[in-house]
Amino acid sequence: MSKKSRKKSPKTPSGSPTAKRKTGQTRAATRTKSAKTQRTPASKSTATIAKAGSHNAASKQLNSSKSSAAAKAALTEGQKAPAFRLPRDGGDVVTLADHAGHKLVLFFYPRADTPGCTREAIDFTRLADAFAAAGTAVLGISADPLKAQEKFRDKHKLGIPLVSDETHQMLEAYGAWGEKSMYGKSFLGILRTTVLVGRDGKVARIWRNVRVDGHADEVLEAARGL
Repeated sequence: MSKKSRKKSPKTPSGSPTAKRKTGQTRAATRTKSAKTQRTPASKSTATIAKAGSHNAASKQLNSSKSSAAAKAALTEGQKAPAFRLPRDGGDVVTLADHAGHKLVLFFYPRADTPGCTREAIDFTRLADAFAAAGTAVLGISADPLKAQEKFRDKHKLGIPLVSDETHQMLEAYGAWGEKSMYGKSFLGILRTTVLVGRDGKVARIWRNVRVDGHADEVLEAARGL
């Protein structure tokens, strides 16, 4: 073979150490890429499972909260009336103990000076003397601040004490605070409720989801018969 031919043929034989090293590196790179490809779906799957677990935990927590709220709302007739101490219009404080040994009507209304609440408060005011003759005191309760309660009282010349429960403690204790819906949206608020407490301090009657028309008269008849 001529010198010129030998110079043009410097190719490394396939069985040489250099070729073997290149082949080994290529296979190793292929295996690494394959391993990464296999791990990626597993990683996404783990994240998905973790997210689902977190969602389930949140759902359980939400259900637990609803159960807790339902438990608070489970005041029933025959139970001892929950104690309370709250401010009323005029700056005084009113408590359950103030009415010990007497019958007591507690009507919970959503908001002062709204149409339904105004009619209800006026009806109880109209029957105030009749309730007094039946040995029964009447209190109106909402979450409105005292200034709003007093403005409500003065505007409509209401003759019954109006109690302010801005912390919702009494409302929750008597089951008058819970989930409501309006225009397809759910929210927490005051549930129009009336509770009649007997002389023994126990709940004699509960009216839930009250319809205002004729309600005060119905409560008066129940108080007379207690």
